[in-house]
Amino acid sequence: MELFDLTGKVAIITGSSRGIGKAIAERLAEHGAKVVISSRKQDACDEVADALNAKHGKGTAIAVAASISRKEDLEQLVAATNQAFGQIDIVVCNAASNPYYGPLGGISDDQFRKILDNNIISNHWLINMCVPQMIERKEGSVIIVSSIGGLRGNTTIGAYNISKAADFQLARNLAHEYGPHGVRVNCIAPGLIKTDFAKALWDDPKTLEKATAGVPLRRIGDPDEIAGAAVYLAAPASRFMTGQAMVCDGGATI
Repeated sequence: MELFDLTGKVAIITGSSRGIGKAIAERLAEHGAKVVISSRKQDACDEVADALNAKHGKGTAIAVAASISRKEDLEQLVAATNQAFGQIDIVVCNAASNPYYGPLGGISDDQFRKILDNNIISNHWLINMCVPQMIERKEGSVIIVSSIGGLRGNTTIGAYNISKAADFQLARNLAHEYGPHGVRVNCIAPGLIKTDFAKALWDDPKTLEKATAGVPLRRIGDPDEIAGAAVYLAAPASRFMTGQAMVCDGGATI
């Protein structure tokens, strides 16, 4: 059990009021971590935190609304976490944006900037706000939820994929910078998962059939099927793993 024991650890998970982020928060709490639920809407965060406290005991979770596009919101998220729990051991950068579907030739500058700002720069901000205290303790785990889109080209979500490819490199660079201090940085690269965020890619039966035809498991994933990877990367079981991308895609990329 000690390989996956997160007792006494504190985790911030962005975009955790639903989808993959919520599933990760639930599983981290199940393995003993204190979790901070964060997304843009406070009521949605409260709902998830209340459910976790009811299931695992009062004090398991707090809810802190924050927009990843606002640096001051992320600073408040970190401050509120330190005030409530006294430390931060795990950071899961899950929240992301994709306001545009179509070829890159049609994307507006504002849409492209929003994707790059929210999917790369905001991760950089939050990680660097949390890592100093991890360095002091010589221990910590940073997890970036990227995508298999960062490994392949696509004519529909090209800008999003560019941002996700950058997340892989962000993890590699930070792994070099923080590794000597005992802090690990890894990515999870999900395939198509049944979330509201990816609804445009699976909601239509014809699109779904096309998307899964070449996938060995012949289906899309469930958010909870990504959460186990996050538990592994947060836990002592992965203490010799850093700078890597764990692909969870039903075999789509093979």
